[in-house]
Amino acid sequence: MIFFYNYFKEERIRSHIFLCWLALLLVRIAERRTGITWSKMRNELERIQLGHFSVNKNEVHKSTELTMKQREILSRLKVESPPIYFEIQQNN
Repeated sequence: MIFFYNYFKEERIRSHIFLCWLALLLVRIAERRTGITWSKMRNELERIQLGHFSVNKNEVHKSTELTMKQREILSRLKVESPPIYFEIQQNN
């Protein structure tokens, strides 16, 4: 029983290290493509938000309008900008 526990523990550790390595690789690729640090990029992009608005049982999911800096970052990363309106539901 201890053998199986140690084996699975080792596999979890290896998997965790591999995922960390992949995350670091993605961060470095993003930094090289944009020319800015990950922390600056993250701070700028985390300001993008999705709002949920409900009026008279009608619902709208709308994202914030992107700044020029956010558009530039997404463009350099070759990532599509999020749509302004995600969903509009009219409930009668």
